[in-house]
Amino acid sequence: MPDARVQAAIDNWAPRFVSQGVDFNDFRRTTAELERWDDWLGAWVENGELHQALAEEAEAASNAVTAGEAWVRAALSYHFAKFVWHVDEDLNREATERAKAAIYAAHRCLDPGARRIEIPFEEGTVVGNLRRPRDDDGAPLVLLLPGLDSTKEEFFNWEDVFLRRGLATFSFDGPGQGESGFATHIRPDYEAAVTAALDVLAWDGPVGACGVSLGGYYAPRAAAREPRLTAVAGVSGAFNFGECWEYLPGLTREAFQHHSGAADEEEARAKAFELDLAPVIADLDRPALMVTGKLDRLIPWEQTKRIADEAAQGRFVLYEEGNHVCNNIPYKYRPLVADWLAQELRRVG
Repeated sequence: MPDARVQAAIDNWAPRFVSQGVDFNDFRRTTAELERWDDWLGAWVENGELHQALAEEAEAASNAVTAGEAWVRAALSYHFAKFVWHVDEDLNREATERAKAAIYAAHRCLDPGARRIEIPFEEGTVVGNLRRPRDDDGAPLVLLLPGLDSTKEEFFNWEDVFLRRGLATFSFDGPGQGESGFATHIRPDYEAAVTAALDVLAWDGPVGACGVSLGGYYAPRAAAREPRLTAVAGVSGAFNFGECWEYLPGLTREAFQHHSGAADEEEARAKAFELDLAPVIADLDRPALMVTGKLDRLIPWEQTKRIADEAAQGRFVLYEEGNHVCNNIPYKYRPLVADWLAQELRRVG
């Protein structure tokens, strides 16, 4: 019988894994015999190695598309091996490096024009991946902002939704996220990192932002403070993250404690309350689309609605059947968000 952490991961994140590109058969097989949380990372790394072997075999046969698709599956497996797993930080970091290597191998096969961009930020760097549509004649740019436990390596298929609509994407590991999180912590003023990224990108055209989960707080926060963002979308974002604390699974609380640099859960809870849009929401005067699901068990849907209600140009979409980030209905929320951003950014372009 799975321990509480394994069962929580299965119960809360199965739709997310599948919507991001993990094969459902892999999910079932990999989790079927897992009983101890300590074994989670190893099981998913093993699944990543399976797909990495398929990728290497396909590359050796000059089958680039097959190889690239397998590399994406490998990257996702390595990412989900460690996404909320902090039992052994050395193994967590090793899985992070393998996820990075796999996604760059996928770029090599499927999108050779993709670029890794390192951005000086205070005493260190934050990192993102830039991809452009094939017809890149003045394409608008969308910053894709991860949440608490997502990273740029998770976003290849999410990026494709925008690329197919003629939008460039920049998937960004900001403070406390992904590889950037090894040297930085979560901070309320995420706009500082967005400003640094926009300074380096120097994009010649309209720029928007879209964040998911905790990124649904980061994106409107950044748009309220960074005038170069002309439209913003958020999916299942919190108006005040601390107010959601009691709803969060234990694994999510532990991940926030780790990524925020808090010494214990009490300090982590206090830091969560610092992620509050109240001080900046009056400055969010750009078009703002907020989307969520009524069945969200992590961030109550009323939190996301409040962002839209208090933004000057807010629009709110609630899916009655949607869960957290509406990962059980990606075919509804993803086209909506991408089409809306494409329309808004081209309107000002």
